Amino acid sequence: QVQLVESGGGLVQTGESLRLSCSASERTLSSYNMGWFRQAPGKEREFLAAIRKTGDSAFYTDSVKGRFTISRENAKNTVYLEMSSLKAEDTAVYFCATAVPGAGWGNWLRSRSLYSYWGQGTQVTVSS
Repeated sequence: QVQLVESGGGLVQTGESLRLSCSASERTLSSYNMGWFRQAPGKEREFLAAIRKTGDSAFYTDSVKGRFTISRENAKNTVYLEMSSLKAEDTAVYFCATAVPGAGWGNWLRSRSLYSYWGQGTQVTVSS
């Protein structure tokens, strides 16, 4: 069992930045490839970014590429999502998740079905 806790959400203006954090207290996250997702009201949960457990590789969905950066500090058992140039359409609940170990590393990690443990989410609201 891995309990993930996201933090760092809030209310910001268009064009501003936020950094989200995802941490786990009982289990080390360094064993997992990790992903960030978001879900806006009435919409499906959407893949945003994934990072390899070693931190040396990451990929993004096109809508956030160049604006969002995923990173991790395994020594702190924490994964981050730096978000800049925020837009109103970025408003959503943001979730981190651990990828199923057997899934390996690759673009198929865009599928939320390959993630086993999820945090409770943190709300990001971008006001225009």
